[in-house]
Amino acid sequence: MIAESTATIGQPAAAHNAVDKSGAKVRGMFAEIAPRYDLVNRMLSGGIDVWWRHVTVRRAPPPPAGAMLDVCTGTGDLALAYARAARPGVRIVASDFCRPMLDRGVEKARAAGKSVEWIEADAQALPFPAATFDLVTVAFGLRNIADTARGLAEMGRVLKPGGRLAILEFSLPRNALVRGGYLWYFRRVLPFLGNAVARNRSDAYTYLNKSVEEFPSGERLATLVRAAGFDTVEMIPLTFGIATLTLATRVSGKAG
Repeated sequence: MIAESTATIGQPAAAHNAVDKSGAKVRGMFAEIAPRYDLVNRMLSGGIDVWWRHVTVRRAPPPPAGAMLDVCTGTGDLALAYARAARPGVRIVASDFCRPMLDRGVEKARAAGKSVEWIEADAQALPFPAATFDLVTVAFGLRNIADTARGLAEMGRVLKPGGRLAILEFSLPRNALVRGGYLWYFRRVLPFLGNAVARNRSDAYTYLNKSVEEFPSGERLATLVRAAGFDTVEMIPLTFGIATLTLATRVSGKAG
């Protein structure tokens, strides 16, 4: 499945990065696949992504009061999962920089009768005051942000001291056999099926496997999270490690 978020991105990727993560490239790519995005996600993941979000909501529950933000929300699957679990009165905000993806989320929220605030915004320059949210989440979108450290710093900035961060993202399994099968599917099967069903000309599902393989997962990601002003970093592998849920707490009194 493609990143749940069309990840809000403002600046081009670094020159050494083989994957083009420039804002224009990524925004256009996700805008093109938005109409069939959810269908392709469910088909390519076999629906396991629904369970991953369930685990995320369970391990990083919505705050009992206050507000939460889902960054790089895409069509809003994680934001809506939180809307279903949250108590009345909890403010749920979902942001992304691709308008067609957000429009799909608005439609889904209306159909489900759930209240979510939809904000068109760049994850590298979030339009919220510091220390606004009790929880910030991002699902399958962090790797699409051109500057990972900058995106994490913004998430830390808008979190209250002691607030929680939850990152759900693809990762590379440690087991050699599982890793081999996973990479074969990602490189050989997923791009062909995804690009065909999504009917896109931008090779969005070829981008997916490349972005996953280049993303700093494991301890490399944990180091970036700590550098952005977080501690108590916990990494929970899901489904043999093909996805990982990373949980962290914003350090009290320290800006992200």
